[in-house]
Amino acid sequence: MGLSDNSMGVILALASSAFIGSSFILKKKGLKRAGASGTRAGVGGYTYLLEPLWWAGMVTMIVGEVANFVAYVYAPAVLVTPLGALSIIISAVLAHFMLKERLLKMGILGCITCIVGSVVIVIHAPQEHTPNSVQEIWTLATQPAFLIYVAATLSVVLALVLHFEPHYGQTNILVYLGICSLMGSLTVVSIKAIGIAIKLTLEGISQIAYPQTWFFLTVAVICVITQLNYLNKALDTFNAAIVSPVYYVMFTTLTIVASVIMFKDWSGQNASSIASEICGFITVLSGTIILHATREQEQAAPVGTVTWYVSGDSGKGPEEEHLITIHNSDYSDYYVQ
Repeated sequence: MGLSDNSMGVILALASSAFIGSSFILKKKGLKRAGASGTRAGVGGYTYLLEPLWWAGMVTMIVGEVANFVAYVYAPAVLVTPLGALSIIISAVLAHFMLKERLLKMGILGCITCIVGSVVIVIHAPQEHTPNSVQEIWTLATQPAFLIYVAATLSVVLALVLHFEPHYGQTNILVYLGICSLMGSLTVVSIKAIGIAIKLTLEGISQIAYPQTWFFLTVAVICVITQLNYLNKALDTFNAAIVSPVYYVMFTTLTIVASVIMFKDWSGQNASSIASEICGFITVLSGTIILHATREQEQAAPVGTVTWYVSGDSGKGPEEEHLITIHNSDYSDYYVQ
């Protein structure tokens, strides 16, 4: 018996999370090795480009993104998108063992919470109805409900770009991430349309001649470029430990809303199943926030301290000396007299 489309989508989404979660660790180990022998990337160095581990991480991430792209072809976004949180768990667990970044008790609770929520979503996820042509997808994309969503999304994005970014972009994290998440929801539905067109073409039903295929491709390219541009601005302006969970919550929520409106993922499901999916989604979001919050607290603590007592009189105690204290993560805790 062959696998159902949903099962194939889940397998690909899990594989994607494994690859993407592992890629962060490989790239970080590569950056550490490169920083030990040359200029660190954080201060403008590019020696990491000569580090095989960093390239292994890049290849692993690309494989993960491709698997995630294909997963959207087989399963609805309401199932695939929340499973992306598992990459955070894999990254945290591997960092605990390979990078010696401690996973605290609350972090473990966050991981378990994400897993429980993911299981609930998988159990109650709707079955995907794959359109038979890109023209059918175009019909779904031009229905009034989705056109209203697109118009509202673009209106809010323009307002954020033209008015809010110049005034509040450097102080309010929701400005940059709002643009990323809104454009990201359009990215996912466009990529899903492109993926279905590619799948049908490979099955012998060519979709290349249809202008709608190229329209979806153009939209996807524009949305991805805009999304990456403002995500980089957010990461450059705000702490990554804050950007990651907020972006995940906003992006995942808006993606599910866009997919539900366009592809009618919840049509045919009863209220109990929909409520279970929403509860599972909220559980995943809660676990993600807990995991990131505990990692942020751990990073905020000073790792090392170096103290000098400056005086020529050896008869004085430390409390009577002039002290110079340096906090640096490259040192262990010790005192020099």
